Amino acid sequence: MFSRILTILPFALLVVAGYEQCKNGSVQCCQSVQNANEVSNLLAHCDVTVAQAAAQGLVGVTCSPITIIGTGQGCAASQQAVCCNNNNFNGVVNLGCTPANVVA
Repeated sequence: MFSRILTILPFALLVVAGYEQCKNGSVQCCQSVQNANEVSNLLAHCDVTVAQAAAQGLVGVTCSPITIIGTGQGCAASQQAVCCNNNNFNGVVNLGCTPANVVA
């Protein structure tokens, strides 16, 4: 059992190091990351204007947090890891996203 922990520990430390790159939010896996103009209809459903979203940066669409402990894993190949500073829309959209260089 102890040897398994030692085997996994370096990987976990690398993932944690990636998390430290998000200063104002958490690392998220998003199906897409786009400019606010490209997802204006989706933003309208979340009562966010294009101007509000654009002022914060890129918009992550269909996002979920990356977990370190437990059964969670990194992003799937079709997803992008990003740091988002406004995750208040239940993963439908996340605002203020920037690419995250997560080692996974």
